[in-house]
Amino acid sequence: MMPLPIPVSAAILAGGLGTRLRGVVADRPKVLAPVAGRPFLAHLLDQLRRGGIRQTTLLTGYAADQVQAAIGSTFADMAIAYSVEHQPLGTGGALRHALARLTERTILLLNGDSYCEIDISGLLACHKTTGEQVTLTLARVADSSRYGRVHCGDDRRLVGFEEKNSAREAGWINAGVYVVDREIIERIPAGRAVSLEREILPELVAAGVAFGFPGGRFIDIGTPESYAEAEAFFASH
Repeated sequence: MMPLPIPVSAAILAGGLGTRLRGVVADRPKVLAPVAGRPFLAHLLDQLRRGGIRQTTLLTGYAADQVQAAIGSTFADMAIAYSVEHQPLGTGGALRHALARLTERTILLLNGDSYCEIDISGLLACHKTTGEQVTLTLARVADSSRYGRVHCGDDRRLVGFEEKNSAREAGWINAGVYVVDREIIERIPAGRAVSLEREILPELVAAGVAFGFPGGRFIDIGTPESYAEAEAFFASH
């Protein structure tokens, strides 16, 4: 396997409650929802392994003991570490809480409730080439109303976010796969809830230091309908 373009610490946000899935999966955290016979989290870890990642930190909160019992300290040949939040810290706060375990200058972060087909080596090479502070993976979807859209300039530099609305239009969305420089995470206030999507990313876009990288098929398990779509997708792969 070819070495990665840059050293990276990988992490997955795995602390979500999965409130909208309670009618379908009521006895476990969202990342452990069974998809094609396996926890959804296992599909994300598979993707990281295929991309050359050999250690991943899981950022857990709700039902953290269930996640650790299901995954353990290794996943095939990948080492697994845990950063447990004892109060809800949001996506940015959870990342800041885990910083001591993320030793590299560059952090690869995945949302634990979505999957995007992506070339991890290509993503990291793009981040290295542009020299920007954050690279956000984008997915093209036929209906962006549920997610809100991301707007880019001709050079793929991010220029703005559009809130969710009722217009069922095609567009680019945040695919939940980020490459972030360590300095950005160090500036997040420690010990309180911070949203990466609503507080940190808009500031980086306004500062002109955020870049978009196109991914492929996007799958999420945020609603019973999309959960069923994820089941069909992974069952066919």
